[in-house]
Parts: sequence; C-alpha cells; structure tokens
Amino acid sequence: MAATEDKMNEAENPDVPEDDEAAAAEDAAAALAQAAEPIDLAAIKAEAEEEAAEEAGVETGAEISEGSNQGWGAKIVGESAEEPNELEVAFTEIAELKDKLLRALAETENMRRRSDREKTDTRKYAVADFARDMLAVSDNLQRALSSVSEDARDGNPELSQLLEGVELTRKELEGHFTKHGIKEINPLGEKLDPNFHQAVVQLDDPEAAQGTVVQVMQPGYVIHDRLLRAAMVGVAKGVPVAKVEGAEDAPKPTDGGQSVDTQA
Repeated sequence: MAATEDKMNEAENPDVPEDDEAAAAEDAAAALAQAAEPIDLAAIKAEAEEEAAEEAGVETGAEISEGSNQGWGAKIVGESAEEPNELEVAFTEIAELKDKLLRALAETENMRRRSDREKTDTRKYAVADFARDMLAVSDNLQRALSSVSEDARDGNPELSQLLEGVELTRKELEGHFTKHGIKEINPLGEKLDPNFHQAVVQLDDPEAAQGTVVQVMQPGYVIHDRLLRAAMVGVAKGVPVAKVEGAEDAPKPTDGGQSVDTQA
C-alpha cells in the first residue's frame, strides 16, 4: 500500500521540480534587477558611521558638528579680544610717526625758505659796503662840477673839456649804481621822513609848512629797498599846518579890528 501511495503522490504532484526551477529563476531576476539599480554609497557610508558610533559610544554627527562650531567660535572670540590691543598700538605708532614726519617736513620747508631768503639778500646786498664807499666818490665828482660856473667854462676851452670828462665819469658811475639797484634820494619839497632823511638844520620859510624839506645838503641813497645813506636836509620851521588852516577859516573883523566884545 505504501508503494501505491507513493505512486499516487507522484502522480498528483508531477510539477514540483518545475516549481523549484521557476523560483530560482525569479530569484536570479530579482538579483539582476537589484544589481541594475544605482548604489547609494553615501547612505551606506552613513549607516556604517552610525553603527560605528553606536558601538564606540561616540557622539552623533550633529553633536560633533555643534561642538566643532563652538570651539572655532571660542577661538575667534579669543583672537578678536587680543586684536584690538595690537591694532591700537599700531595706530598709535602710526600717528606718532606721522606727526614726526609732518614736523620734519615743516622744518625742512622753513630751512629751505630761510636759505632762499638769505641767498637772495646776499645777492642783492653783497655790494652794499663797497657801494657806500663809492658814494663819497660820486659826491666829490658832483662838487667838482658845481664849483665851476658856466661863464668860466665858456672862457676856458681846456677847463670845459676837463669838466666834460668829469661829467661823463659821474654819469658812468651813476649808471653802475642803477645797474646794482642803487638809487639817489633827493627829497626837496617833500615831508620829512625819519626813515630816509636826516634833518640837520631848521630854516625860516613862510611859504613852506612845518617839517617840509626846503634844502638838500647831501643826497641820500638806497640799495633796492634798504637804506644805504640817509639824505642830509634842512627843514622849514614854518607855522604848523593845522594853525595855518585855522587862521584862514577864522572870520575877519569888519571895523578895522577896533570892535569890543560887550559880552565878556
């Protein structure tokens, strides 16, 4: 009977081997489909890191990131706390150096200007002492020409020629004076100026106001804008200008000066 049952079972399940082959084929197809899908390496790596962290008892990725950020923040705060002091020192040094540089430049500019001024004055007034000595020569030539009258010249041709040579010499000397900036001061008729005139005498001159130059005894000279020799002059005593004007404006009596003031 047992053999009969076995035969019957085999007859009832004739497709069992075919089902095993079909299942194997389906598994192979699924494996091929899974192999064809893209592999997410990042996810696999993350899963591996999470497993390693759980096993070692290490913080999670979020906690590690937060701790790192806090560490960098503390470092930056520490550096920023130290930087202001260094910057302040640097700015102070820069300010001091700038101040020293400006002072040095100002001093150099002042020295340059002073040197230029001294150079100009030296060039302008270098011949002042020599020119002052030559003024006496000019005065003597002028005195020689003034000592001979026109009548004496006309009556003596030789003397006339001599004086003509003296006159040419004097003119040439004056030309050299002008070339070097030396000018003559002849203040006849001008108001007395103590900066350029030296009053040596007072003269009576009713037509001239007080302090007016009425006579030039010796002309003065200047070299550029500096006095070389003051002019020796005589000034008028005269009535002060204010009194003269007051006298002209005062009313004149009409009765010959004999009227009497009854209200006195």
